[in-house]
Amino acid sequence: MGSPLFIPVIFFFLPLVSSISYTEFIYPNFLASNIDFADNGGAFLYSRNKTYKAAIINPLAQESSFYFCVIHVASNTIIWSANRNAPISSTGNVNITIKGISITDGDGNLRWSTPLVQLQVYALRLSDIGNLVLLDRLNVSLWESFRYPTDTIVVGQSLPVGTVLLSSISSSDLSSSNYSFSVSSSDALLQWYGQIYWKLSMDPNAFINSNLVVEHMIINSTGLYLLARNSSVVVIKVILPQSDFRIAKLDSTGQFIVKRFSKAGWTQEFIGPVDSCRIPFFCGEVGLCNEDSPTNSPSCSCLSSFHPVPPSLGDWGCKPIDNSVVLASPCTSSSSGDQMKSPVFSYLSLGYGIGYFAIDFSEPARYGVNISSCQALCSRECSCLGIFYGNSSGSCYMIKERLGSITQSSSFANDLLGFVKVQVGSTPPSFNGEKKQEFPVAALILLPIFGFLLLSLLTIYFLWWRRRLISKRIQAKLGSVSSRGSVELDAFFLPGLPRRFALEELEVATDNFKVQIGSGGFGAVFKGVLQDKTVVAVKKITNLGIEGKKEFCTEIAVIGNIHHTNLVKLKGFCAQGRERLLVYEYMNRGSLDRTLFGNGPVLEWQERYDIALGTARGLSYLHRDCEHKIIHCDVKPENILLHDSFQAKISDFGLSKLLAPEQSGLFTTMRGTRGYLAPEWLTNSAISEKTDVYSYGMVLLEVVSGRKNCTTQSHDHSLDGSDSSGCQSSSSTGLGLVYFPLFALEMHEQGKYLELADPRLEGRVTYEEVKKLVCIALCCVQEEPARRPSMDTVVSMLEGGIPLSQPRNESLNFLRFYGRRFTEASTIQEEGYQNGSVIYSPTNALPSCMSGSNYLFSYMSSQQISGPR
Repeated sequence: MGSPLFIPVIFFFLPLVSSISYTEFIYPNFLASNIDFADNGGAFLYSRNKTYKAAIINPLAQESSFYFCVIHVASNTIIWSANRNAPISSTGNVNITIKGISITDGDGNLRWSTPLVQLQVYALRLSDIGNLVLLDRLNVSLWESFRYPTDTIVVGQSLPVGTVLLSSISSSDLSSSNYSFSVSSSDALLQWYGQIYWKLSMDPNAFINSNLVVEHMIINSTGLYLLARNSSVVVIKVILPQSDFRIAKLDSTGQFIVKRFSKAGWTQEFIGPVDSCRIPFFCGEVGLCNEDSPTNSPSCSCLSSFHPVPPSLGDWGCKPIDNSVVLASPCTSSSSGDQMKSPVFSYLSLGYGIGYFAIDFSEPARYGVNISSCQALCSRECSCLGIFYGNSSGSCYMIKERLGSITQSSSFANDLLGFVKVQVGSTPPSFNGEKKQEFPVAALILLPIFGFLLLSLLTIYFLWWRRRLISKRIQAKLGSVSSRGSVELDAFFLPGLPRRFALEELEVATDNFKVQIGSGGFGAVFKGVLQDKTVVAVKKITNLGIEGKKEFCTEIAVIGNIHHTNLVKLKGFCAQGRERLLVYEYMNRGSLDRTLFGNGPVLEWQERYDIALGTARGLSYLHRDCEHKIIHCDVKPENILLHDSFQAKISDFGLSKLLAPEQSGLFTTMRGTRGYLAPEWLTNSAISEKTDVYSYGMVLLEVVSGRKNCTTQSHDHSLDGSDSSGCQSSSSTGLGLVYFPLFALEMHEQGKYLELADPRLEGRVTYEEVKKLVCIALCCVQEEPARRPSMDTVVSMLEGGIPLSQPRNESLNFLRFYGRRFTEASTIQEEGYQNGSVIYSPTNALPSCMSGSNYLFSYMSSQQISGPR
């Protein structure tokens, strides 16, 4: 008799109990709806400090769609939603059971649930950092909302590699849209239908600290960070003002926004991309976003052969004026009958001066093809909806899955030509119930207009063609009177050929080659600013060994097809008359030698380590991962350039074939720089990638010590703080030449590695850290090439993937011979000073940095011998 009475009493009191909001914990067999907690705004659970609440809400008082959300109380901002793609009504329920969380609509149909958990749920907890956690009886987490983010992360939350944020459609519709934010192993990316349109590393406010593999992203009180090695190493960082609470959100606009909250409200701190025209769907499908609008803000319009799709018809943008064609749809199955059985595709030209956001982040589908081949390639792939074609290089870019907005700007070069794929002979589809017009009526209206437009286009094309023909004739006349030996180029296509610049364009960019930033065996290097405000380094190559323009371009095509984060990017070239110029990305921190040996701020040990690792990765790529293996032949600090946050990039790779035979006098034997040449150069042995390994080892010793391997040094500042150890002269002048590789070998044998560290570090480096780099360097400079590790192995040792190798002392004995000859040379040098004469050395038995003519200054000659600065 007791049971029947007991049950109704419990049900009678349930509504009263459920209307009470809980703090921190809720236990199974809990049921809640928006109606039950209407007095609390749908909130039924608060974190302990009341910073966050869990609630069933309808954003912006939208009555039809309710979501189970975690909300930041002070700002009333949603940081997570469970059923974003499956909203419920006000009578829908959130149910907490021993199996997890489930959300049902008013009819009891399941709309969302947590994944199956391994143990029974004991409690649901809302933590003080906004994390919703299912716990077992031992307080072990079974599921967390932080592991399944929606469009926002908060302080204390991590976004691992592979986890994706999806933006909401709007502030009232929390359904996921097609904009996504994710963290890759090297960067953070924004994508739209799989097309990248922004990278964190490209933002001017982002600083690259390391080349290690990224593990996750966080935001905290000081900024935004991409971290590696269990959060011990910062790879990329964005420093922000101090704040206790901030969020990073992928906004419904498609922009990644970081903002902080205070009593004054929200303050936006970081946004990417800043330029609205970089947002893929800013102007709709094939909508034209004009960056050069008179209002100084982007404006949307349509090209002349397109007209706007009325906003009332849903999917907006532009569609062809010609009603006999429709924009191609990706991979749609054929309809019944013959209507779609054999589709015929054509291509509408977008003209020059038009860009597309994805081009900057993608590789061409094909190199060295003509326009017809590029269009045929697109026609064979149903996912392809358009192409962009590079006239100078024959590069064919395919736009797949979805067409976004296009961009018009005066900064775009006239080399890129865009086309959209259209289907011919098909009745255009209606948009959201748009009624189709009868063909005769449409024809009567459109045919005259189409005829007029066609005539106008033909007239414009004829005038453009005639102007281009006249221009070519003028150029031919100019070429015919160029200096003797000039070889002009016939039209041809080469795979990987980068952008071709006109000589006049580079003269304007460099202010007629006014600011020289370096010089070397390949020529002088000048700073330039292109029309789109991109800063570049322009190298004027002199004394070419390749006179033929096509042969020159063939070599440049190989270099232009090489892309790696630790290699300086070749942005373009100029081959006009006898002029040969290369256009590189500009490295704002200059070369490693200036930073390492200069009088500026000292490089910290972590910065040196990152430079060593980045250089090793670049060489490893050249040796093993390129389609055509490249041996650099001139690895030295002058050819290692530094970008933001001291990111190392190797320059001058692949240029050895461009040097004229008479330039060989600048190099010992064939190619390279004194002081970094492997012994095989001097013995006419076979040259391989191990030659670069030797040079890298010599550079690594300089990175450790902060001084040249062949350096002038006084007795008062000896390396070991005592005598010269046979590495310095004993002249009363106090001036001697130190052969540091021998000193490094001696300290290695004695285990005194800290003696080798740059004294300017003042103890900010450990014994093990120095030992690691010194051992790797000595392994690299072993006399026999076969004993040297590959650059791939060097990278693995630096990263800790394989154990550290030990060099064989017998393979380093040649350094003792070099060092002994070095000491003798130092003594001769001082005697020469005392006698007021200039002494020359017999070159055969000297270290490479001493061979040549005036050995006293030969170790300095690397700055004049080769490579960009």
